[in-house]
Amino acid sequence: MNKNIKNVVLDNIKTLTYALIIAVLLRSLLYQPFYIPSSSMEPTLLVGDRLFVSKFAYGYSKHSFPFSPSVYQKRIFFEEPKRGDLVVFKTPSDNRTDYIKRLIGTPGDTLQFINGEIYLNKKKIMRREIDENPIIRCGQINLPVKIFEETLPNGVKYKAVYNSSGTLQNTDEYIVPENHYFLLGDNRDCSKDSRFLSEVGYVNKLNLVGKAQLIFFSNDTIKGSVLKFWNWKNSLRVNRTFKKL
Repeated sequence: MNKNIKNVVLDNIKTLTYALIIAVLLRSLLYQPFYIPSSSMEPTLLVGDRLFVSKFAYGYSKHSFPFSPSVYQKRIFFEEPKRGDLVVFKTPSDNRTDYIKRLIGTPGDTLQFINGEIYLNKKKIMRREIDENPIIRCGQINLPVKIFEETLPNGVKYKAVYNSSGTLQNTDEYIVPENHYFLLGDNRDCSKDSRFLSEVGYVNKLNLVGKAQLIFFSNDTIKGSVLKFWNWKNSLRVNRTFKKL
């Protein structure tokens, strides 16, 4: 009897071990779920969105794996990110915290804000104001904003918002170093991104984690926790479920 119990226990341990190994491999090599905790990417991504991020989109580095093991200091099967991609990366300041921003500048590019508009390689990024009045959050407050559709040189279009009562007007020129990228939040006046050189700055290609591909679930955390199923009719954002990014 004791031998049978021991065999059952060993079989269960083996099954759990195999399942864990498979889960780690899927998470590390294929797709990883991420949760959006801040409003820095509104209106594209909302607090409470849950995403699937492609881990193979840009190849693999140590940050592709749990705990970022320092066993290999290069990137393999590297694929160059494209302007406009929604990129998950480890912040250069601690190589641990996950951020998601939009890729605007590639190695060798120059960027500068002049009179509130972005100049990429000395040319203004085209934008048109959209007649919408979305509720855009910044932390615990709502911002009055102007919303624009911006178009990058490769044709990628997206919505970006700027604080209508005062926005970033002018900056020094940023020059993106080799093997680095410049990323911005779509909620321009409520985002810590590559403009803040001491906190985020230019992102090394080794720090890239993956490309956001799909919102698979979304719950408005201000209107209620996802655990409060009796309030789902108020908090669930059904229209964002399985939304491609």
